[in-house]
Amino acid sequence: MTSREAGALRRLAPPARRFLAHRKGVLVRLALWSLAESGQAFLVGHAVARSVDEGFLAGDPRRGLLWLGVALVAVLSGARVVRGVFAQLAGVTEPLRDGLVRHAVDRSMARAAPGGPGGTDRAAVSRLTNQVEIARDSFAGLVLTLRSFVFTAAGALLGLLSLHPALLVVVLPPLAAGLALFLVTLRPMAAAQRRALAADEALGEHAASARAALRDLAACGTGPGAERHGADLVADAAAAARTLAGWAAVRTAALGVAGHLPVLALLVAVEWLRGRGVSVGALLGAFTYLVQSLLPALHTLMTALGAAGSRLLVVLDRILGPEPEPEPELGSGLEPEPEPASEPESGPSTASAPAAAFAVHTAAAPAVELRSVTLSYGVRAEPVLDALDLRVAPGEHLAVVGPSGIGKSTLTRLVAGTLAPSRGEVRVAGRVVTGRPAAELAALRVLVPQDAYVFSGTVGDNLAYLRTDPSPAELDAAVEAFGLAPLVERLGGLDATVRPAELSPGERQLVALVRAYLSPAPLLLLDEATCHLDPASEARAEKALAGRSGTLVVVAHRLSSAVRADRTLVLDGIRAQSGTHAELLGRSPLYRDLTGHWNS
Repeated sequence: MTSREAGALRRLAPPARRFLAHRKGVLVRLALWSLAESGQAFLVGHAVARSVDEGFLAGDPRRGLLWLGVALVAVLSGARVVRGVFAQLAGVTEPLRDGLVRHAVDRSMARAAPGGPGGTDRAAVSRLTNQVEIARDSFAGLVLTLRSFVFTAAGALLGLLSLHPALLVVVLPPLAAGLALFLVTLRPMAAAQRRALAADEALGEHAASARAALRDLAACGTGPGAERHGADLVADAAAAARTLAGWAAVRTAALGVAGHLPVLALLVAVEWLRGRGVSVGALLGAFTYLVQSLLPALHTLMTALGAAGSRLLVVLDRILGPEPEPEPELGSGLEPEPEPASEPESGPSTASAPAAAFAVHTAAAPAVELRSVTLSYGVRAEPVLDALDLRVAPGEHLAVVGPSGIGKSTLTRLVAGTLAPSRGEVRVAGRVVTGRPAAELAALRVLVPQDAYVFSGTVGDNLAYLRTDPSPAELDAAVEAFGLAPLVERLGGLDATVRPAELSPGERQLVALVRAYLSPAPLLLLDEATCHLDPASEARAEKALAGRSGTLVVVAHRLSSAVRADRTLVLDGIRAQSGTHAELLGRSPLYRDLTGHWNS
């Protein structure tokens, strides 16, 4: 037994003794019904042997039929015994389930209450549903099978001894060998069951966390990291399942040894037994004991103890054991947020260590550079972007315009590194972004989509989601710059809890924009991120973002966004043109057409 399993048994032994001590009456009644089952097992084999030896072989069929009638009554009485056992079993299993549910609820409440460890107890639902039911069913199965095996085996072995002691010499060796092999599998089976449960919980928690952070995973380019982590968890779960299946195969072999070899041994030893005075009736009675009582009870015991026993130990340890260490929350992705290179000096423009390293390495490089970039969503599909060249200088404010479906969002995803081009090369700060680790990408750019993601947490946590420890002055300045003060005041301040469903789309968008503003990333990508804002709020937000140190690329939702930009890129599906608002009005028919629609 491993030290972990021994520790689990030590932790579980005192509460188990207290639980059973309070239910002595139920246990006594259960034992009395089990004694009746033991007597039933004894009578069936003994009656068969007497019916043959004293009845049919002795020329007295009436006496033989009488003994067979006794055996029939014993078999039919089994239904009444089973009914009585199940009636008493409920008095043990249901209090166990109720106690486990209360303990799981108390643990979750203590975690969330003031002074508790805090955080979200994602495993609480598993403990209240799946794990508690596993414990209840496993415990019920163990009580039934252990009780049945002990009393049935006692009755059957006593019956074999009463028929002839030589029968035990033949039956007991293979029976003991199978039981020994089975007992060898219990420890590794429990360890494998523990790993399988832990892998299942880890996979479920990862799926729940990733689902809640889908927008951030896409916006920050950490989707591949989340996918790799999920694939690792799936592989772990599959490996645990294979190990469990391997030990189940060994357990099946043990069942074959204990369940079938005694019958074969008895058949082989018939001549030897007859030579020692074992009668024909005793042989038939021995076969009856094996086939009708002993071997079915042994089969049930091995199946239940091998599966339900290890599951019960593991699940009770997870429910009643010490509080597990909290798992790290998903931030902008599965990778940890980069630490700042030094204490920030002047607001949100301070770059993190990875971003600073890129800046030093590529001081003269364009903020964004596309070299003959082509992208098609399929082998035979028309390209969305075709041989596009683009250079955006550090600190430049670029607006991207074009008809719906022309590739504006595709362009932002390419620059963000969340989409790979079919041909060509995309660089940010002089480095190719395709295949770049998610932590490096998150340090270089922030992508804000049309529908912002706001999580259930405090207002301050939402605003500082992409920034390590901003000062209160920086938060207040950002809130003021975006006109978010009325919303923060209405919610109850920066420490108040946000309920995303109670915010309007525009309010959620403002929260995401302030979050991007506070980010240390030198490049901001807004994919129609102001579409839910009124024109005045949009102008205020874009002015604040443009005044932030760094480069700003905006997929324009209104003409005013293009007018405010240093330069505008027009995508028309054939070629791309760039220039100021005035320049494009003179040389781009598509831009003039878009301007006319905007003005109307």
